[in-house]
Amino acid sequence: MKEGADTIGEIKINNEVIAVMAGRIATEVKGVAGMSGGVVDGLAKMLGKKSLEKGVKVEVGEEDINIDLSIIVDYGVSIPDVCSEIQINVKRKVEKMTGRNVRNVNLSVQGIHFPADQKEIEEKEKKEIEEKEK
Repeated sequence: MKEGADTIGEIKINNEVIAVMAGRIATEVKGVAGMSGGVVDGLAKMLGKKSLEKGVKVEVGEEDINIDLSIIVDYGVSIPDVCSEIQINVKRKVEKMTGRNVRNVNLSVQGIHFPADQKEIEEKEKKEIEEKEK
């Protein structure tokens, strides 16, 4: 934080706190299935809502914050649009909450989340066929 004549002490924000903020903000974006804890055996491991800081790397420099996010997106979304929205939201909200400049919000899409319920997939396909026939 900036020190000046009107400050009465130093404020430190732990990197993990910023990581949790960034993970929470990212998962609020429509099209984000979750954060990724990395790739194991070629499959991205999706983390639960309680592990928001996993899949997030934060580097705090003298002036700026750099944030790296590993995410899993929902099948069928526009990945560039989802990523752009994440970058804008994370930068704006982290800057507002911390008072620090966010220089970079880097994203790594680690996987795609498909609907788990096969019945849901079949119903969606059936509905699309019916709409085309009309």
